[in-house]
This record gives sequence, C-alpha cells and structure tokens, in this order.
Amino acid sequence: MNLRLPSAIVGLLGMLAPSLVHAETAVRKQKPNVLWILTDDHRYDSIRAFNKMLHGREMSELGYVESPQTDRLASMGTTFINTYCQAMGCAPSRASMHFGRYPFRSGIYEFEYFNNNAEHMRPSLPEEMAVLGYQTTHVGKLGVRVKSVKDGRVGPHKLYQTDFYFQNLWKDWLTDWGKLWFTEIEGEKLEKPIQNIEFFVSPDGTVEYANLELEKAMPRFAGSAAATMEKYDLLRHYNKKKGKNIDSGMILAGVSSQPAGKTRDGSYTSILGDYLQNENRKFKVGSKRYGGVDPSKPLFCHLGFDFPHTPVLPPADYRERFRKHTYKVPEFDEEELKTMPEQLKRMVSNGYSDHLTDEEKQAMIQDYYAFCAYGDALVGEAADAFIAYSEKHQQPWMIVYVCGDHGWKLNEHGSVSKFTPWDIDSHNPIVVVSSDKQAFPAGKVVTGFTEFVDIMPTVLSAAGADLGSGKFGHLDGYDLAEITSGEIPARDYAIGESHAVTGPRAYIRTKDFVYSLQTRPDRNRGKNMDWARNASDEELDPALYHMPSDPHETNNLAFNPEYQGVAKKMKEKLLSIVLGDGRVEVGWGPKADGTKVFRSDFARGADDKKLKF
Repeated sequence: MNLRLPSAIVGLLGMLAPSLVHAETAVRKQKPNVLWILTDDHRYDSIRAFNKMLHGREMSELGYVESPQTDRLASMGTTFINTYCQAMGCAPSRASMHFGRYPFRSGIYEFEYFNNNAEHMRPSLPEEMAVLGYQTTHVGKLGVRVKSVKDGRVGPHKLYQTDFYFQNLWKDWLTDWGKLWFTEIEGEKLEKPIQNIEFFVSPDGTVEYANLELEKAMPRFAGSAAATMEKYDLLRHYNKKKGKNIDSGMILAGVSSQPAGKTRDGSYTSILGDYLQNENRKFKVGSKRYGGVDPSKPLFCHLGFDFPHTPVLPPADYRERFRKHTYKVPEFDEEELKTMPEQLKRMVSNGYSDHLTDEEKQAMIQDYYAFCAYGDALVGEAADAFIAYSEKHQQPWMIVYVCGDHGWKLNEHGSVSKFTPWDIDSHNPIVVVSSDKQAFPAGKVVTGFTEFVDIMPTVLSAAGADLGSGKFGHLDGYDLAEITSGEIPARDYAIGESHAVTGPRAYIRTKDFVYSLQTRPDRNRGKNMDWARNASDEELDPALYHMPSDPHETNNLAFNPEYQGVAKKMKEKLLSIVLGDGRVEVGWGPKADGTKVFRSDFARGADDKKLKF
C-alpha cells in the first residue's frame, strides 16, 4: 500500500531538508575535544586487557594485576597493542610524541634542552592545535625540555596556553612527596642551599625530611632520614658493594604519606575535574588562580601522570591489598652477561637488583603493581570527567591513552629502571577511544607495528588538519585512524634511538627479530657522525634476539654464524635510516646555544617501512 503525504507536509519537509543536512554536516565537521593521557615508566603487563591480547592470559607473567578502568577503555575503543616508543628515557620519548619525529630527525636524544628556533624545528602538537582553534591545557608532568634562543638570548618556551605544571604545583601545593632545593627550612635560613631534599607531607600538613646533609646543617633534624625511611617503609635501590643508604637511591617500594586521591597523581585528576567544572570561571590551585575551560572552543588537554615512576608509593589501602599476593620474581642467570652488549651491561650495572633479598624483590613488585592499580583508578576518573564534559555540551570527543613513556624492569636481566631496547622497556600500547566509532571501533585490536610518532598526526587529523599538505611533511608517523581502516599498510618494523644512560644506541624490531647497536662513538654532537658506517661489528656492540624462541631476550645471536644474514640485513637497514635518512644533531651544552645544526643525508628514503628476509 502506497501512502501519500499531504502536499503541505511534503513542502515543509522540502524546506527543512537543507537545514537538516546542514546541521548533520556541521556536527560531522565539529572539532572533537581531545584528552591525551600519558603515564610514566609503565609496564604494559600491569594491564589485564593487554596481557589478554598479547599472551592469552589476564595476569602478568609475574602475577596478579588490576586494571578495570584501562580494560574498560580498551573495550570502548581501539587498542594498538604493538606500539613501541622511540627512546627509552622520559624526556626524549615525550619529545618524540610532542613533535611527531624520531630522535634522529629532531635531534632530541636524551635529557638535554633544545632550541625551538633552530632551523630544523617545527611547532609542537599543542602549538599546532592552538593554530587549529583549540584551547590547549596541560596538567601534571610534561618532561619536554625546550628553550627559545633569540638574538643570542636563551629563555623559556611555553608549549601549552594553560599549564598546571607539576614543578610549580610542588612549591605552592604540597601533596604526598617532593624533592626541592631549599634555602631555608621552617623559617630558619640555611648557611648554604641544599639541593634535592626529599620530603614527605602527612595529611595534617606535617613535613618530614630525608636528607643527611640537612641533619648536619640543622642538628634538630638528626635522625629524621632514618625515621622517615622506617615510617614509610621505604626500599631504596642500593649498590651491591656499598650497601643500603637512607637518603639516596631510587625508592622502589614504600607507602604513600597520603590516602588515595590526595597524592600528586590524585591532585592532577582533581585539577582536571575542577578545570572542566569551572567553565569560564577562575578557580584556585593552592594560592594561584587559573581560568577554567571555555566551552565555546574545542579542548586539547594533556594529562601527564607520574605513576608508577619512582618513588613507588602506593596509598596504604592499595598496598595492603597487593601485599597479599606472592609474585614470581624474574630470574637472572649471569651467563647472559657473556653475550650481552657492553652498553647494556652498563645499564644492568647501574640498576643492578639481583642482589636484593627475596623479601625486597617481593616488596618491589607488589608495590609497583599496587601503584599501577591506583593509577588505573585515576585514569578512569579523568576519562569519565572528560566524557561527561564533552557530552554535556554535545561535543564530539577523543581520548588517547598511552601506557607509559617507556617501560620498567623488575629484575629482568638482573636490573631495575629503563633505557634499553629490550621489549620490557620499549613496548607501550596505545588505546584510542572516540565518539566516532567508525574511526576507532569499540573493542578492535590492531596488531601491526605502531609508534609514538603516530600520536601527533592522529590528533591533528582528528582536529581537521590536512596531513597531506607540505606543512606537515616533516612528521614521521601516521594517522592511527588510517592504520585502523587499513588505508595505510602495516609497517615491517619499529625503530628508535636513545642516548640516555646506556650511550648512543639505536634499535630496529621486526615481528621475529630485534637488532640494536651503538650508533656513535660518544655524545659529541655533529662530530664523527658516520663513525658507525666504518666501525667493526665488535665496535658496534650489537645485539640480535629471536623473539619466538627467546621472548625474554637473553640469548644474543649477533655473532652466531647461523644468523649472520639476518644481522647484516638489519644492521644495514638500521644504519641507513638512523644515520643517513635525514639525521639531525644539535649543538647544545655549556658553551653552545642550540643554534648549530648538523645533518647527514646519504640514504634519503631508506625508512620505507619495508624489511623482508
């Protein structure tokens, strides 16, 4: 049966149709609010969803973990489970995300400052988002070390329009712990300033110090470091030969001086919530006043958590719960040292942990995973506040969750800390959750290689930037939405280079193999840039691991005759890319101002993402 509408209604619909089409188009074109969440020193195996995707089990190989909020985000969005970081140190890793470039193209290899006005530099992600009409906000840890050099003068450079920077918050709003340079203590002036005095703040505002130099300068604090160590049950990393110390060494385990929600990470989540609730109004953080969000503009917000970076201090209730679990401590066989590269041996030596007692190792692992579980709850709280704000204003939204700027060892290879190309230090999945389920489908898992340099083009593309224009030709990554849809084919490898702690070392990782080597004879920027092309294999200090048969990367095959073909091919590919495909090094140091740029371009186009054996 055919139904005919009255002509008046037909006419009315005809008049409304263009408006409806226009409204639908406007919604589609509306720029999404973006929340970028980044944690610190975060192992992927603390997340049940990631363990399930990678290994078919929810728990870590070491034992019990909790992550209901991140698991929920993974179910709501798309997980890029084989994402690798470009540098296994906080500052260079965060720079690769903020600038969308590999370290060997930005010239940011470790913890040095760099000059945003150097001729090769381009605007950062938040600066580009501001150009696209976004209000840009940062809360918590940033870790990107940038300065501006103009007319021979070196000064600060601001990346975000509104910045709740953690170092500024320390001085104005004490939470659970801090480490500051003091010129006076409790109104009493010190004879000379003392650098990096650790302190802990109790719920009633009492400040407790842990510094032997302070005890000598002010006898009234005698015994305070030992008392603080005992009160908060601190386990500090200590040298095998020198033994334990009470005021230095990374804090690998302990209990927070504040309850859940009142720690530094808890304060970051609270600040974000206050910022979103105080629309176009001033609100206080400590003694300072800040402007709240402006709903008339799209929002780009970066939330940088400290957890589970040292000091590892979970709140008491989380700690108590995780102390009920016994963990399988990674075993270390010193036979591994026989084939381990010298650079990686130095890293193991710096963070050596196999001499810790069984009880200390258990505490280290229990408190680490407890801290991760506490942080997971904060991630969920921040995500919910952001989604609620966006939906309140009927605005599209996107969350980019990055599980750590790199990983962390818990006695793997006999060490703690990071800085190496081993999987445990470099494997950091990303989850993208979006109101646009076509771009990032719920529950989808992408198994191909992705990298931290993909974050910037992904966010820019969602914000409406034309990545095909020459303006963004310097970006090294891809739009994760196009990787999800299959428009961009999967990479054959992930790549990176880091100079921090281990010394200059680059890696290339394929599905079955990971190969790394020393790229430079030293850290003298711009000198001997082609050293590795002429160095012997012994000088290159290589490592080659076969992941299917050696998932923990303990058997170095770089000099094994059966694998010389693989090693040679990976070495040639790696050196061509990191040394010859647009390499940049920047002169920056005590006598340099970051304006001198050195380049190496003998193998342009080598980074084609293809490597077949």
